[in-house]
Amino acid sequence: MATAKAYKGMGMEGSIARWYDRTTRKGMPDIRALADRIAARLPAGATILEIAPGPGFLSIELAKRGFLVRAVDISKSFVAIARRNAAAEGVKVQFDLGNAAALLVEDASVDFLICRAAFKNFAEPVKALSEMRRVLKPGGTALVIDMRRDVPVAEVRQYVNGLGVSWLNRQFMMLVFRAMLIKRAYTLDAVRRMAADAGWITPCVETAPFGFEAWLTK
Repeated sequence: MATAKAYKGMGMEGSIARWYDRTTRKGMPDIRALADRIAARLPAGATILEIAPGPGFLSIELAKRGFLVRAVDISKSFVAIARRNAAAEGVKVQFDLGNAAALLVEDASVDFLICRAAFKNFAEPVKALSEMRRVLKPGGTALVIDMRRDVPVAEVRQYVNGLGVSWLNRQFMMLVFRAMLIKRAYTLDAVRRMAADAGWITPCVETAPFGFEAWLTK
């Protein structure tokens, strides 16, 4: 059974979600590059599930590349924003409200699963990893991307400065990273342990710029 609160810290609703939508648009080149990386390893028409898509930009880019995309987010505001963004782009993505630790998704129904920049915020990370494994088809892959606990502050500052947002927004973002997000983030060893606890046999957890990538194959 899921906990009453599925995420750590403050919820991404209302004006906060709208601010996040505006700010993360600045990172579209990176999002498109990730969509291309994912597309290169999947057959045409593959089914993809994104967990915690936020404003939905990655799901939308994947749908543009011909995949069948579904996404689940705990935030009502993000689900509404993502639906509007998909409609504005003229693509079909199923955005649903849901909890990463108790997905309302059928067993063995997904070819590929992506969770980006959200894992550190899950209240039940091992349950979320277990749910990822449950919904994947045999041979399917989950990719979890997030920041790592030991990321240098200089890397965080370089990322924030590269977004092209205002000085005030940069100061606010650095405060959030240093006061909350880095403290919630996991080390690579912690991610490996949680993946093993969730039933993944050979989790591949690698250092990436600003964070880590965990490639998990069922």
